[in-house]
Amino acid sequence: MFQLIMNIISLWALPAIIIIILTLGLGRKVPLYETFTDGAKDGFKVAINIIPYLVAIIIGISMFRASGIIEMLARSLNPILAHFNIPADTIPIMFVRSLSGSAALGVFSDIAHNLGPNEYATKVAAVMVGSSETTFYVLAVYFGAVGISKLRYALIVGLLADLIGIVAAVSVCNLMF
Repeated sequence: MFQLIMNIISLWALPAIIIIILTLGLGRKVPLYETFTDGAKDGFKVAINIIPYLVAIIIGISMFRASGIIEMLARSLNPILAHFNIPADTIPIMFVRSLSGSAALGVFSDIAHNLGPNEYATKVAAVMVGSSETTFYVLAVYFGAVGISKLRYALIVGLLADLIGIVAAVSVCNLMF
């Protein structure tokens, strides 16, 4: 019964929100179409402003993957991380996840395809992907969208949060699997 209720809520939540917003807008006599198109114009301007930041991130990720630096780091860190029961296959996710979510999903997909879904490394990789953030992407897009050029402590705190997410992922997987 609970599953049925949750399915109905998830099916109707977004249409209900849209209907509520439109009804409130009409009730307050807001010009809905003009407001929508003005918002779309602003969104397009933001997209144009963040393109240089996105290009920089894409180039950086491509350079790291093509150069083999990530694989080299994985091989050199493997003996240390094996002591903490961290599979070597998950090391590339640790480095790539802060840069790009799609690159991390690509690495995770390779791990899941090569090792299978029931392997410990696949489970650790899945939890790592879900427990960390694309720090550099967030900084580039959101800070770039509003014109902030000095990151101050945002980069340090973001990378620290990623590290904590990785440690938590490994700890949880060690307890559960």
